[in-house]
Amino acid sequence: MANSSTVKALVRKPLPQQQSGLNRLLRNIVKYRVLLLMLLPTSIVFFINCYIPMFGLFIAFKNINYVDGIMGSPWAGFDNFRFLFATSDALRVTANTVAYNVVFIISGLILSVSLAIAINEVTSKLASRVYQTVMIMPNFLSMVVVSFIVYAFLHPEYGFLVKHILPLFGYSSVNAYMHPNAWPYILWLTKMWHSIGIGSVIYLAAITGISEELYEAAVMDGASKWQQITRITLPLLTPIMVILTILNLGGIFRSDFGLFYHVTLDSGALRSTTDVIDTYVYRGLIQLNDLGMSSAANFYQSVIGFFLVIGANSLARKLNRDTALF
Repeated sequence: MANSSTVKALVRKPLPQQQSGLNRLLRNIVKYRVLLLMLLPTSIVFFINCYIPMFGLFIAFKNINYVDGIMGSPWAGFDNFRFLFATSDALRVTANTVAYNVVFIISGLILSVSLAIAINEVTSKLASRVYQTVMIMPNFLSMVVVSFIVYAFLHPEYGFLVKHILPLFGYSSVNAYMHPNAWPYILWLTKMWHSIGIGSVIYLAAITGISEELYEAAVMDGASKWQQITRITLPLLTPIMVILTILNLGGIFRSDFGLFYHVTLDSGALRSTTDVIDTYVYRGLIQLNDLGMSSAANFYQSVIGFFLVIGANSLARKLNRDTALF
């Protein structure tokens, strides 16, 4: 009996490693209690907006009706997913979504890094702050406001571009909202103008964290400014570039709804080149009032994004463990 009670006591008693780990955790909580308290409001908001809504994922597998409610509505299995991909437009909107996001990710990365390096080379602190402010300001404009700015340029009769710029090249007035082939370029310019400024801030912060001693040593060795950028700045920026790219890949099946819906004025003539999954599902929800199909599309985007992040991170970890996200 004594032996059995001793064994039970030993089994129930935490191992030394477990005790040390728990003690370390408690010490860290006490030590960083102020920082954890500052993090608490953000964590609560994140939990409310990102985790609680996950309870509604099962709506994608139900045939929702307002009489029975969400819980009482009958199960539909994978019918909502089949309906989503049964139409001839499914392949088109999926291809548009992926193509736009791939271009946005690649070009956004190149332009944001280039802009950050260029601003970092400005010697005047006042000029540098002015440039940063000017480049960041578009990010604070909603896409509804941006759509009016674009419309001011492209109005078929009074637009600045149509009335003053195109005639210089021998073109007469055109209605850009009736020419779908021009809109991939228009949307790209709008997206870059709206986002690269805020994107460059992250890389600029990383550049300012690079030790000046590295550049001083390079100058003593006779390195040119271009060699300093290619041999010091870009290699040290690579980890954050990889991490941000991995995170962006998670949203490759999502799109900026305001960009594709408001800026294009939801013109039916442009849908062959501007319709993406988000706008397609939104119109389906408005016209058909089908919550199940809309939830199925959202579920599909989230699952694909999750596997893309896992796959991209695994590839990054194999190539260079230090650049992986986790």
